[in-house]
Amino acid sequence: MLNPRIGEWKGRRVWIIGASTGIGRALAEALIARGARVAVSARSADALHALSALRPSHVLALPLDACSGEQLQAGLRELVDAWGGVDLAVLMQGSHEPMRAWEIDVVAARRLLEVNVASVIESLAVLAPQLIAQGNGGIALCSSVAGYRGLPTSLVYGATKAALINLAETLWLDLSARGIGVWLINPGFVKTPLTDRNPFHMPALISAEEAARHIVDGLGSGRFEIHFPKRFTRWLRLLRLLPYGVYFRLVRRATGL
Repeated sequence: MLNPRIGEWKGRRVWIIGASTGIGRALAEALIARGARVAVSARSADALHALSALRPSHVLALPLDACSGEQLQAGLRELVDAWGGVDLAVLMQGSHEPMRAWEIDVVAARRLLEVNVASVIESLAVLAPQLIAQGNGGIALCSSVAGYRGLPTSLVYGATKAALINLAETLWLDLSARGIGVWLINPGFVKTPLTDRNPFHMPALISAEEAARHIVDGLGSGRFEIHFPKRFTRWLRLLRLLPYGVYFRLVRRATGL
């Protein structure tokens, strides 16, 4: 296996950035239920304090903007002061904006790049030195199957997720020899406030709670990539192997776009 298996969550120190809604919130709830100590971060302080009310002794609310290195550094200091370190950081922050080539919104595109890519790099710049100093721990990055290959309406979103896939791969090469695990999370369609805006049919749509279960299981398996639901993601992984001409024809036929 490429990563240490995480089987026991009781007492484990987990920091989830992007925990106010969607998969991040469901994952926080799942880990709290398993006895982990969970620090939760996002810009919405009210949502984080609602999570901390579930089990105050095990949940640390750290409201912050993940695009701010200073706020991330302050959050890490508070976490380390409280618990002495971090065993796993899960970077769930992200946004989505459908876009086609003939309707590029530069402001929205820059916002996607800032939230989906720049904030992850800001987080890594804060976390990596801490984990290297500890000599253990791990980082999980949440990308998407939209990063596998180009898809209609994902002009900028897909590009940001492809960047995260590459980033996670390189991160593993840099950190695994130092005893630090790196996981890549690639969900398919998950029902969240972001996907609720999609105007098209989403095949194999699952709940955020089911997505959280897949992530927990994947972290326990030791695999590098955690992708789900497999009845959907396995097909997309296979599509990556096709020549461009075949791939483009299949995607147009399947989506009608």
